[in-house]
Amino acid sequence: MTSTLRHHAGLHGHPIGIATGRATAAEFIGTFVLVLTIIATAISAALNTAIAGVAYSSETVALAGAAAIVIMAVAFGGVSGAHLNPAVTVALAVTRQFPWRHVPSYVVAQLAGALLAALTAWAAEGERALSAAGLGATVPAAGVSGARVLLVEALVTFVLVLVVVTVAADGRFSRLASGVAVGTSLGVAILISGPITGAGVNPARALGPMIVAGDLTDWWAYLVGPLVGGAAAAALYRTLACASLIAKESASITSGQ
Repeated sequence: MTSTLRHHAGLHGHPIGIATGRATAAEFIGTFVLVLTIIATAISAALNTAIAGVAYSSETVALAGAAAIVIMAVAFGGVSGAHLNPAVTVALAVTRQFPWRHVPSYVVAQLAGALLAALTAWAAEGERALSAAGLGATVPAAGVSGARVLLVEALVTFVLVLVVVTVAADGRFSRLASGVAVGTSLGVAILISGPITGAGVNPARALGPMIVAGDLTDWWAYLVGPLVGGAAAAALYRTLACASLIAKESASITSGQ
C-alpha cells in the first residue's frame, strides 16, 4: 500500500500519471519563471541597474529565487509537484518516489524553460545583459576548479533536495508552508554557493543561460554536482524514513498493540 501511494502521490500531493501534459507544461512554465527571476535579478545587479535608490545586491538574487520558488509551489505544486529542477526529479526517481518514465518529459521541459528564460532576459535587458553580465549565467570564481564547483554544487543541492523530500512530500504541511521551506533553503543555498560557483543548485538554471551565453565553463560540474547531491539527499531521507517506520512497528509489537 505504501509503495502504491508513493507512486500516485507526488510532491505537494500532486497526482502522478494524471494529466501528464499539464504537468509537463507546468514544469516548463514554472522553471521559466524561476530561472528568469534569478538571472534577471542577477543581470540587474551586475549592470548596477536600480528601480529606486541603490541597485540590487547579491543578497537580492537569493531573495528573488526564494520568492519565485514559493510562488511556483503554490501555483503549480498540485499540477506537477513543482520540481522545477532536474536534480529534484532525478533524485525522486532514483529513490522510487517518481516514475522513471516521466523523467525525460520533466527534464526536457525544465531545460526548455531555462533556455527560454535566458533568451527572454537577453531580449528584455538588451545586449549589455550578454556582454557585461553574461546573462546571469553561473561562472566559477577566480581560482575555483571544476572539482570544487562539483563539490560545492553537490553540497548545496543536497541541502535543498533534503528539504524538498522532507517537507514537500509530507502531507502534513500545506503547499504554502512547504513552498516557504523549500524557497528558504534555495535562498540559503544561493548565499552559500554564490561567491564560489555562481550558485547553480539546479542543472537547468545553470545550463540554460550558459548555453545561450555561449560560455560552458565547467558545465559538467554544474550538471553532475546537483544530480549527485540530490540523489544522496533523497536516499538519506528514504533510509531514515524506513528506519523510523521499522522503529514504530517494533515499538507497537513490543507494547502488544
